[in-house]
Amino acid sequence: MPSSPPCPIIESHVLRQSTIWLRAEGKAFERRTPLTPAATACLIDAGINVIVERSEERIYPEGDYVSAGCSLVAAGAWESAPVHAYILGLKELPESTAPLRHRHIYFAHAFKGQAGWQELLLRFQLGGGALYDLEYLVDSVGRRVAAFGHWAGFAGAAVAILAWSARHFEEFFDFAPLTDFPNKRALVEGCRHQLNGCSAVPKAMVIGAAGRCGAGAAEFFRELDVELTLWDLEQTRDGGPFEQILEHDIFINCVFVSTRIPPFLTSGLLTGPRRLSIICDVSCDPSGEMNPLPIYKECTTFADPLQRVVEGENPLDLIAIDHLPSLLPRESSEDFSNQLLPHLLKLKASGEGVWTDARSRYEQALKEL
Repeated sequence: MPSSPPCPIIESHVLRQSTIWLRAEGKAFERRTPLTPAATACLIDAGINVIVERSEERIYPEGDYVSAGCSLVAAGAWESAPVHAYILGLKELPESTAPLRHRHIYFAHAFKGQAGWQELLLRFQLGGGALYDLEYLVDSVGRRVAAFGHWAGFAGAAVAILAWSARHFEEFFDFAPLTDFPNKRALVEGCRHQLNGCSAVPKAMVIGAAGRCGAGAAEFFRELDVELTLWDLEQTRDGGPFEQILEHDIFINCVFVSTRIPPFLTSGLLTGPRRLSIICDVSCDPSGEMNPLPIYKECTTFADPLQRVVEGENPLDLIAIDHLPSLLPRESSEDFSNQLLPHLLKLKASGEGVWTDARSRYEQALKEL
């Protein structure tokens, strides 16, 4: 389990008395947080005011935040927060047309042509607020400074194994709704138990294997000694679709796409003979213009993890849950929060790269409205 590191050394140019407002997540089964109680204590020690909205879903109890020295407020109270506050979250804001006057930090999914991106950015523009998308907090070489990718891949591979096992277990079992696990060891052992009851062993393929997400998926499959094929840029550079995917029982897509590429799979390709029965699209961008799996249009959920994309005697099911790390909410939150903390401590420092670059990406998107 990731441990909480010592609080980073605070440089003198960091402005004190700024406010970070941790909002409650509204998405069902979202138990993660970008800010743990330990990280909150570090921010408060640095002179940063931290407000935390109450949440029954968040993996950490409210008392832990109180002990860290922060104030608690009602869920959704961020709308009336002081305008200078930075509103910190993970998933989408509640649906509304109201102008957004604050500076928001979260995964907005608004910069790659996703559904509703124009309406969202117009709300920021009308309210005078700003969006710092967590996906675009990157270092000097373009690598994200805080990411859930490893845990998304790890959890995606686990859910795919559970889905495949449900078909091949000696007595069929329904694994929905999904619930979170206390740690990754418990998740691995739970999946191992299901595989031990199957009459066959799956063969899995991961595309995007060189990234954090792909490495997480590969780590999980290796824990269970699953036969594994790993692809990355070298194998996909000529463009899809790829018939080789069909030769596997399970396919995990872990590719972060920032430009249009030929699709990995098409509906036409799926009409032919195939071994493939389970797809997990960890990248999960069904409404985006750059989706390499244009075979589905909606995400799935923890309550209903599968959608059928091919019917018949050899059905094909797809998993597309856009917050897979919530399967391991404590470990994934600790890891992400530890990565993000040094940058939160520099949030108002002039010339700090990740925030100025993220603001520039937002301003560029406004020009595209």
